Parts: sequence; structure tokens; C-alpha cells
Amino acid sequence: MKKILFILLLAIGSISYAQVHDPVKWSTSVKKISDKEAELIAVATIQKDWHLYSQEIPKGGPIPTLFTFEGDSRYLKKGNTTEPEGHVIDDPIFEMKIKYFDTKAVFTQKIRLKTAEKFTVKGAVEYMVCTGENCLPPKEVELVFNVN
Repeated sequence: MKKILFILLLAIGSISYAQVHDPVKWSTSVKKISDKEAELIAVATIQKDWHLYSQEIPKGGPIPTLFTFEGDSRYLKKGNTTEPEGHVIDDPIFEMKIKYFDTKAVFTQKIRLKTAEKFTVKGAVEYMVCTGENCLPPKEVELVFNVN
């Protein structure tokens, strides 16, 4: 009986630990700018006390946020993914100036449309999050953008 209770408590602890350590939720949308241009929008909603790092991080720092998009003959990527201003701090852990986001970050990627038909752009984001006390390993999340 004690073994079953121990296994049950261990399982509950593992589930609650995994839930606590998923501090970023991603959502996507598409904003049509014109018949030939659209903007892919990825929104990171970040839990309190956590922060998501910028795409531009000096070497030796945390893993930067990185967006990738699958190639497709129906669109052409224009420029790089843009990000909001965020916060720049002298990070005592990494001993460098680092830009990060808290609560929410909106990333945008412009594309040139080569067709008027509806299609899906598939991509992914790799990112790292930290609190003032600890960091989670880098994580990759698939993103889907429905272009109408």
C-alpha cells in the first residue's frame, strides 16, 4: 500500500512540475497588408516572473529566440522577423547586457504572396525562458499561420 501511495504522489508531483514549467503560450495570426503582402504574427504570452529572451543575444549568453519558416512556392519571406522593444538589463547571471520580454511579446514576419489562394505557412520557434532564480532548457514549438 505504501508503494502505491508513493508512486501516486510521485506521479502527481511530476504532473504539477511539468505544468508549472511551461511558462510561455504561443498564438498565431495573419494580417493581410495588401493583395501581395501579409504579416505573420506570433504572440508569446509569458507567465508572471518569467522572461523570454530576444532574437539578438551576445555569444556566451542564453539561447536566443529563433524563428524558422518552411519554404513554400506560394510565398516569399521579406526581411527578418521583428520583435518589440523589450527590456535591456545588465544580467548578473550571464554578466552581459541582455534584452528580454515579460508578460507578452509580439513577433512579426512579412511575406510576399505569390498566390491568391488560401494556404498555411508552417514554422517553428526555439526559445529559452528564465526567472531570476533558474532557467529552463531551450524548447521548440511548432507554429501554423493560416493565410486567407
